Amino acid sequence: MAELDVVPLEELWFERGGVRLHAVAAGSKSGPVAIMLHGFPEFWYSWHKQIDPLARAGYRVVVPDQRGYNLSDKPRSIQAYAMPELVSDIREIIDQLGQEQIYLAGHDWGAAVAWATALYHPERLKKLAILNVPHPAVMLRALHRNPRQMLRSWYIAFFQLPRLPEQFFARNNFRVGVASLVGSSLPGTFSAEDLERYREAWSRPGTVTAMINWYRAFRGHRPKLANPHIHVPTRILWGKRDRFLLPEMAQESVSYCDAAELTYFPDNTHWLQHERPDAITAALLAWFC
Repeated sequence: MAELDVVPLEELWFERGGVRLHAVAAGSKSGPVAIMLHGFPEFWYSWHKQIDPLARAGYRVVVPDQRGYNLSDKPRSIQAYAMPELVSDIREIIDQLGQEQIYLAGHDWGAAVAWATALYHPERLKKLAILNVPHPAVMLRALHRNPRQMLRSWYIAFFQLPRLPEQFFARNNFRVGVASLVGSSLPGTFSAEDLERYREAWSRPGTVTAMINWYRAFRGHRPKLANPHIHVPTRILWGKRDRFLLPEMAQESVSYCDAAELTYFPDNTHWLQHERPDAITAALLAWFC
């Protein structure tokens, strides 16, 4: 496989319950494992600016295409994208890597899966890093009670419709998909090469429906939080100019954690690791040490 930076990338494959998951990896196989989870509408490439420096720092970096995305399998049922399934994928990856504990980072939907992994399987995580998604209890409360967040999350309701969201996202060579990245980030954040990579990933059969099914599963299969407290040490990194999520939810999330640090980036948006790659890499390295 081609190199993006200095450290060669490897392709890995994992399987759980008949679903094959693709991942890229870099770094020493004997190093501590850091798993990085992407969100919507991205794939492993979301973390491409962090992979090389983390690998050169000694980590074994593993970045999956989460189910439904890019080269990973795309189950047809909406239930297949419910949070327990997504978390079980991460647990299985940890098992197949032969690890007792790993460092876990997530952005957007990847952060939601990371939060849930910390809730359901805290013993498998050394530390948790979260980018621009609140604790699930905070998110659920805001979606029910905060009109400003309800307005920002209008697309979740739209995604419940059959077929129309897929057509809307994909038409005119994924014009809306591209706009969802470019229009909500700082100018120049996503290069022409970046956008072509995303178009290629979105073009794979079944991908757009699978990506949107994450939202359909969330609406129809809300997670039950018997004990919402996070016992894993957590660092939250948050771009305050996020168009989709209110910044005060980051501070609210801290109260659900035994030990948490919050860093706001006042001039950045939802796409934090793209806009501030060096700062985010440095923050992850300082936190994972």
